[in-house]
Amino acid sequence: MDKGYEKERFESLKIKASVAKKFRRFCKKMSQSQSMTLQLMLDFFEKNGVSPNESIGPQMQTLENLIKKRINGVIAIVKDIEKNQTKPTVAMMQSLFEQAPEKHNTLILEKKELNKQTQLSYQEEMNNELESE
Repeated sequence: MDKGYEKERFESLKIKASVAKKFRRFCKKMSQSQSMTLQLMLDFFEKNGVSPNESIGPQMQTLENLIKKRINGVIAIVKDIEKNQTKPTVAMMQSLFEQAPEKHNTLILEKKELNKQTQLSYQEEMNNELESE
């Protein structure tokens, strides 16, 4: 029984025998009752705004062409951004980093050794001054 339609009564439609046979085969393929299959078909046509008299083929090709045009437009925008913004910015950044002098950061251990050396040289100078007096 069809869900939501249990209490409704059946109506008969006048259709040709060959069409009825074809419709029944289609219902079996869909694994639905005849009522539900017809309801699904009607909902599909209403929801998508498609008429059974029209062919979907050209409409699908038109949509595909429209999507391709949009994609090509996006690609053109990305290439333009890359050409006019990204590449010049990268070039400027590289030139800035090439011109910047390298700073030699001494390690903490090296600073201690330097301090010891300066203290020793200071003590030697003091000793030399005392001897010269």
